[in-house]
Amino acid sequence: MNFVDELKWRGMIHDIMPGTDELLQKEYVSAYVGIDPTADSLHIGHLVSVMLLKHLQRAGHKPLALVGGATGLIGDPSFKSEERQLLTIEQINHNLHGIKNQLSKFLDFNHKDNAAELLNNYDWMKDYGFLEFIRDIGKHISVNYMMAKDSVKKRMETGLSFTEFAYQLLQGYDFLYLYQHKNCRLQMGGSDQWGNITTGTELIRRVCGGEAFALTCPLITKSDGGKFGKTEKGNIWLDPLKTSPYAFLQFWLNCSDEDSKKFIRIFTLKSQEEIKQLEEEHDKAPHLRLLQKALAKDVTIFVHSESDYQAACDASDILFGKGTKASLAALSKNVFLSVFEGVPTYNVAMSLFQSGISVVDVLTEHAGIFASKGEVRRLMKEGGLFVNKEKISDDMLLTSDHLINNNYVLVQKGKKNYFLINVH
Repeated sequence: MNFVDELKWRGMIHDIMPGTDELLQKEYVSAYVGIDPTADSLHIGHLVSVMLLKHLQRAGHKPLALVGGATGLIGDPSFKSEERQLLTIEQINHNLHGIKNQLSKFLDFNHKDNAAELLNNYDWMKDYGFLEFIRDIGKHISVNYMMAKDSVKKRMETGLSFTEFAYQLLQGYDFLYLYQHKNCRLQMGGSDQWGNITTGTELIRRVCGGEAFALTCPLITKSDGGKFGKTEKGNIWLDPLKTSPYAFLQFWLNCSDEDSKKFIRIFTLKSQEEIKQLEEEHDKAPHLRLLQKALAKDVTIFVHSESDYQAACDASDILFGKGTKASLAALSKNVFLSVFEGVPTYNVAMSLFQSGISVVDVLTEHAGIFASKGEVRRLMKEGGLFVNKEKISDDMLLTSDHLINNNYVLVQKGKKNYFLINVH
């Protein structure tokens, strides 16, 4: 597999330094991507960099994942409108732990020939004194060179602290260190990182007389102009406790046709032939959303697991009328709340359920979902009332045995109207 050709047809190259392809074809190469630990989980915006490393390893080269424990203390100013809030060492270490666990799902850290490595630049920066750093490194890069970077120029009007200005020197030194200690010849990242990456290649040239290379991928955008990976509720995280597998699956299922054609190339390992066939089938019957379903399945399994994907599909079935009492009870609390997020919720005291209470009384007097007992009885008679996915034809006692995840009762009127009773 030719690494650069693979990225090209997938639309994953924005800039590439001349000679990069030739290097990768003739030599076994170590290459790295840097990730700042600004949170204890990666989000789907990070998946692009993860896929770069994944394809690199599939092509027989060695991926280095650099988690920036040191640079994370500073904050990258690249194309940010204002300075980031600085994190503490304790916050950084907490975030590092979460990110390390996630990366091990995507890259092979045990392969004999080209095992991935996880590195933390705090390990080589923590004992490097300021005076030594500016003598050893700062003298090689001029202020004029640093000022010419787009990421710096865009911040000159709003203001840029010396801390942020120095960021590109720190990232440049990371590349130099990895070149010297890990034989790393290539750094990859998003297109907003081109300036920082080329500072590293320049530093390697000036300090060692060596040659290093740079490759960036486009920043992912949505066809409607919205920011990729963001919803009204915030980031789509890889951590299932922050974004449930159900919500994760739904994000990809809701992509537009245009975005799906782009995303399936970037975020899955499907071959060019497989994708071409999928697109042809999709274009014949767009309403079946075959592209979205294939994309959502592959990415959800890649990030979570096949069982999580299946559980998320089962959860979708529940919402759209195909579920059963058993499938509802099988949902974890996190997934259950994710599925029924936004459904009208009513609070009822737990004490009512301990001895048992009439379903008619709960729905009228205590939860107030329906205005009258007559309306509830009429719905029962017509077969339009369901509790926990079971049709209710007569009044019955609800007890604590009916509670989903020990807290909830799901009420359904007809096919599409849901109500949630929160029992506490």
